Amino acid sequence: MQSAEAKFNKNSLLLALRRYSATVSDMEQTILLPSLLRDVPSDDVWDCEAAEESCKDLYGNYLMLKAIRNTVEIGLVPLDDHNAKNNMALNKTLEPLLDTDPEALFRFHLRGLFSVMSDLTKKTQGLTEKYMDIIGVVN
Repeated sequence: MQSAEAKFNKNSLLLALRRYSATVSDMEQTILLPSLLRDVPSDDVWDCEAAEESCKDLYGNYLMLKAIRNTVEIGLVPLDDHNAKNNMALNKTLEPLLDTDPEALFRFHLRGLFSVMSDLTKKTQGLTEKYMDIIGVVN
């Protein structure tokens, strides 16, 4: 019989993904007029160059967070030829890592995924709070 901790750890990735999805759903239900977010600069320093140029204002962030949620819920986007070439180049630079212990490599990527999901959840909550401030609702 599995302990409660082992069962929680087994499902924690799923919980992190569900937590993010629920936070985005809450954001969508709260933000009734997303156009109010246009031209409102973001307080957070996001790596917009890596993601998209459209995330320089809160409206772009709103659209990006929704798009990421759709990808999380639906699954990975199929790779086209350009992305496949980039992934092959990335794999060549990561070849020393591929020779390491598979369990250590898995844990490394899993920690990274948890970190990303946690950051996205916090940014989604922050965006919702910023919208509430814009419309004058006290949390």
